[in-house]
Amino acid sequence: MSPEQLRVLRALAAGQTLKAHRYLDGRKVFQLHTLEGGTQTLRAATVEALVAAGLLDSNKKFPAATFWLTPAAQRLLAGIDK
Repeated sequence: MSPEQLRVLRALAAGQTLKAHRYLDGRKVFQLHTLEGGTQTLRAATVEALVAAGLLDSNKKFPAATFWLTPAAQRLLAGIDK
């Protein structure tokens, strides 16, 4: 797991929100929404790798899907952050 992927998981565990903003022209932008109201755009490969690994899931809504930690991600973080 890359440091960036781990940072995303920890951010979600800390209460930040990850959304995939999709547009009619096919673009998809992954943004991490902070508790302070800011946003940070993430590389698609970072989020897609976490989904492929079964660590993130989403509600698959259009135009903005919201992601959450899966039980596997929660177990992983519990083991790392002991």
